[in-house]
Amino acid sequence: MADQVAAMCEQLIKAVNVMMDAETNQIYRLEALKFCEEFKETSSFCVPCGLQLADKAQPAVVRHFGLQILEQVVKFRWNNMQQQEKVQLKECAMQLLSNGTHSILEEESHIKDVLSRIIVEMIKREWPQHWPDMLKEMEALTSQGEAQTELVMLILLRLAEDVITFQTLPTQRRRDIQQTLTQNMESIFSFMMAILHVNVEDYRKVAKAHCRVAVATLNTLAGYIDWVSLVHITSGNCHLLEMLCLLLSEPELQLEAAECLLIAISRKGKLEDRKPFMLLFDDVAIHYILSAAQAVEVVERRYIFLKRLCQVLCALGSQLCSLVGSDVEVEVPANLSKYMEAFLAFTTHSSQFLKSSTLATWGSLFRHETLSKDPVVVEMTIKYLRASMINLVKTGFPSRDDNPSCEYSRVDFDSDEDFNSFFNSFRAQQGEVVRSACRIVPLEAFQIAAEWLQYQIASPIDTGDTTSKTAEGLCSLLSPSVVQWDAMTVFMECMVAQIFKNLDEERLPIDQSMELLQAVLNYDTKDPLILSCVLTNVSALFPFATRRPHFLPQILYKLFKAITFEVGQENKVSSVKNVRRHACSSIIKICRDYPQFILVNPCFDMFYNHVKKLFSSDATLTHMEKCSLMESLVLISNQFKDFTKQKAFLDELMASVVAEWTSDEMRHALGDPAVFLSFVGADQVVTEQSKDTDTAGLNRGRLSFCLYAMLGVVKRSRWPSDLAEAKSGGFVVGYTPAGAPIYRNPFTTQFQVLLPNLLALIRYGGHCTLSFLCMLFESHHLKILWLNLLYMCLSLQQEFYTIEKLAEEIAGSAFVSLDHVPDHRLLLRVFLRQLVLSCPQEYYDSLLCPLLGPLFAYMQQRLNIKWQVINQRTSVKSAENTSRNIHSLNAVYKLKLVSPFVQNIYMTLLTLSFTSLSWKDTTNCHRTASMVCWTLLRQVACSIVLRGLQVHGQHEVCNSTLSQLAMLIYENLLPRYMELSAVMTQIPNISVDALDQYNHRLLDPNAQKVGDKKRKDQFKKLIAGTVGKALCQQFRKEVHIRNLPSLFKKPKPDKDVQNSEALGLAALFSPENNTL
Repeated sequence: MADQVAAMCEQLIKAVNVMMDAETNQIYRLEALKFCEEFKETSSFCVPCGLQLADKAQPAVVRHFGLQILEQVVKFRWNNMQQQEKVQLKECAMQLLSNGTHSILEEESHIKDVLSRIIVEMIKREWPQHWPDMLKEMEALTSQGEAQTELVMLILLRLAEDVITFQTLPTQRRRDIQQTLTQNMESIFSFMMAILHVNVEDYRKVAKAHCRVAVATLNTLAGYIDWVSLVHITSGNCHLLEMLCLLLSEPELQLEAAECLLIAISRKGKLEDRKPFMLLFDDVAIHYILSAAQAVEVVERRYIFLKRLCQVLCALGSQLCSLVGSDVEVEVPANLSKYMEAFLAFTTHSSQFLKSSTLATWGSLFRHETLSKDPVVVEMTIKYLRASMINLVKTGFPSRDDNPSCEYSRVDFDSDEDFNSFFNSFRAQQGEVVRSACRIVPLEAFQIAAEWLQYQIASPIDTGDTTSKTAEGLCSLLSPSVVQWDAMTVFMECMVAQIFKNLDEERLPIDQSMELLQAVLNYDTKDPLILSCVLTNVSALFPFATRRPHFLPQILYKLFKAITFEVGQENKVSSVKNVRRHACSSIIKICRDYPQFILVNPCFDMFYNHVKKLFSSDATLTHMEKCSLMESLVLISNQFKDFTKQKAFLDELMASVVAEWTSDEMRHALGDPAVFLSFVGADQVVTEQSKDTDTAGLNRGRLSFCLYAMLGVVKRSRWPSDLAEAKSGGFVVGYTPAGAPIYRNPFTTQFQVLLPNLLALIRYGGHCTLSFLCMLFESHHLKILWLNLLYMCLSLQQEFYTIEKLAEEIAGSAFVSLDHVPDHRLLLRVFLRQLVLSCPQEYYDSLLCPLLGPLFAYMQQRLNIKWQVINQRTSVKSAENTSRNIHSLNAVYKLKLVSPFVQNIYMTLLTLSFTSLSWKDTTNCHRTASMVCWTLLRQVACSIVLRGLQVHGQHEVCNSTLSQLAMLIYENLLPRYMELSAVMTQIPNISVDALDQYNHRLLDPNAQKVGDKKRKDQFKKLIAGTVGKALCQQFRKEVHIRNLPSLFKKPKPDKDVQNSEALGLAALFSPENNTL
């Protein structure tokens, strides 16, 4: 046998060398691989060959293969081995641990890893029942040297990962091992702490081997700290945490120590158990954390350590916020200022990533009911706000070298695009924290913002070395002045939003704010990017102007001037357009938030006259700018609170639009497809050399202007929110049977005149392809068509649904040629969902049924075809678009439709919902199974749901919802449809006896009932055979670990209460007992 083993080992060594040789032909490599795999699967010489190949005299690659063979034997053959063979293999493995490796610094890490895996696989199968002395044997190994100690740490870590983290064992085995680990945790922790202490001491005497052991011990501790009882972490007056803090000063161990510290401090649990964490606020711990944070250069390992250290401080802050002010009565730490200074140091660090890591903790501190009032935190809030003046500035692009943060950004981000995306999110989070800080110190925040704004106004514009490509002398987005103005503007907006919420009227700094506003209004610049920031500051400071109405004309003059802003001949560039749009948005915002303020002042007439002057003059206003001004006027008119007056105003405002839209020319163009195509220029070839007037372009502009104007008015036109004001103003025309008022919109009459041509244009949108329409209009214009209908539902409400023949009109326009409309352009998400949600119940039959019936039938057919294509391609990419459409149908499911006509809609919707369960769209499956199917369905076979389990059962969320749905269907329908039991018997590997018992409990009213949880578990076991496997699991070889005899449990004493000695209960309630 020895000769056979030697010969086989020689062949295996040759095969391994062939596989690992880079020069080997691919065919030979595959043959060698096949030979090795067949040997591991079938050979009876696996153990002796594996041991021989694992000899440390062999090359590392051969030893690794030999150890892999032994691991394969333990994982897949252990259950079939004789006891003597198991004992022999275990002793050989322990021998390998003892003397089968090189010294700790020479041995390859992959050899250590596979050797530890072998031992852990044995432990998972034999400990503690058949290997009770395992822990003692491991402890004894550590006395043999550093290499053995490191291996023991790797074994303990791997065991914790498999049992606790990854849970790769059967339930009973996992429970046995975890229970035994927990019982021995005090000794395990003491053992690891002793190993760590000894090796740290020896490491300080310049012994590299001991450093490696200390690192392995820290890594193992990290694997246990996450789940063991907090008692073990905080025992001995937090001795473990104290040691970890000390190790932060050791360059070779600080990263691993920080990892352990972070895991420990991040632990949740009872507040009482977490109370000892407050010891980390002592001077010693904070001193070591501060010292470790200093002198850290931009080296990857050190920078990672700095990130972990920052996370440690954040976790410590979270514990502080949880404990202070809670029931455990924890006082604010005496040296909180030192912690806050350390935390602020990370907030002012050059790394943008480190700054962002601190935001959540700052927010928690500023929102904390107790800590936010502490003098230390209040003082630190002011420092934080000043630090934000730097942090809000957009600097640190990886491609540049104009800031110290650039060097760190090159480590954290792959490109400027990545950094830009990160910073946008970072700034949004900063805004939230700055708002929280302003609530604590509103006046100080105002002072900081005022100083910053005054400084920016006084500073000359610095374009930097990245000037604008638009015009010479203008700034770009990265110019120093622009990034400073931009950051200051964000700070100003955050501050003003909070100062009015947190200060009484008499404490508001009105005079100072008016000085600021005057300075902003007087500031004049021709740079569009700077001007955009100036306009934002005007809008931000406007609430103060409501206390000084005489400022309003100056503000409006500034905004109107910006609407017609120009830079030489370059008026079509994006930065100039943005300024004009910004001015329009600011006016709309003022009219939306302060319409009464404008109306009660003499400014309204000036405002309206100025708008009419702009419209009639040669001012180069775009259609969007004109519509924005009209929208602002509509917002003001809502404050008339007089239906007749408001209607007359809207009639006057929209007279030109109505005349244009209903003109004979427009009606003729929209009445015939051929004429329409000619009207918009689809039959023309336009070249750049053409000097003729682009009539078709003007026509497209007319269409766009009318659509935007209609949208602006119908979106903004409203009746008073107060019922009494609405009634007195003539807006209420009646009441519903339920007593709700029925309002009328002052724009309804006009919109009814405009609606026919709008529907005609929508109809052409169905006939034309998307690419063709995009060629005619800007892409967002197409959405305007649907938004007009959407806001009709919202604004006109009852009046909209009473339009004569509305269902026929919508069906004849919106639902025409849906095949030409791409998935992501379908009308469901834009219009139909709101139509259903807003529709009064009395119009279900007359409006919704004629629309939804044909639409759902079409959607079922369309989506089924789409998913057939997707399944054939085995691609999930297109799934996202098609699944969105069925998500929008959730709004329809709430309808309680009962008429005979609705049965067709119901059945179509039912089929669509259950068919979608087997589409390869996990999100849709979960939504439909949990929200829709049982609501719609009371009578359906289980087979469709079981098919959904086959497709999505490997996902835990879908498995839970589908199993619950299947159980609901089965239990509710089995008493009436016994054939469902036959469907269940077709499930692979189902236990017929278990199914019969389950059915018996369901059908027999006298049968013993079980709890809901147990019933769910039983049903899950019954249908387990239907659960499909993920593709990555389908060809994986199964590992089977047998359960061992249950650990000994002390039986509870069976005590007969009736026959026991007297308990005194009878005497207690006896009439003769007067002692009470």
